[in-house]
Amino acid sequence: MVFKSHMDLALDQARLAADRGEVPVGAVLVAPSGQIVAKAGNRTRELSDPTAHAEVLVLREGCKALGSERLSGYDLYVTLEPCPMCAAVISNARIARLYYAAADPKSGGVAHGAKVFSHSQCHHRPEIYDGLSATEAEDLLKTFFANRR
Repeated sequence: MVFKSHMDLALDQARLAADRGEVPVGAVLVAPSGQIVAKAGNRTRELSDPTAHAEVLVLREGCKALGSERLSGYDLYVTLEPCPMCAAVISNARIARLYYAAADPKSGGVAHGAKVFSHSQCHHRPEIYDGLSATEAEDLLKTFFANRR
């Protein structure tokens, strides 16, 4: 099987989130077959829900479609390093591989901050691949926040 990145789709979702006034983060959930199962951008403001991060939204949709709380073998693409909340959900969903674009030194929960997957209490650690399309994701975030100031 040949590796295909789905980060461009995640970036499209991040752009749509920015257009809605949401922090531009997008996520895509991919089945072991390579089929796109779910895609979303942040919707915390729109839904008045602090848990409506792009990662949580696609994992909810994927679990619902599969009829299970576990997504073993599935891949998750995200435009920003997941926060600690999202990292915990990724672990609980048993995601196989996590691909993320931009690092988040301020609020990240994977390589920064809480480093959720490195704790002994973490029951599942996905394979982690970072830096895919990082510059594009970083530019999107910087532009969004610069326009807010």
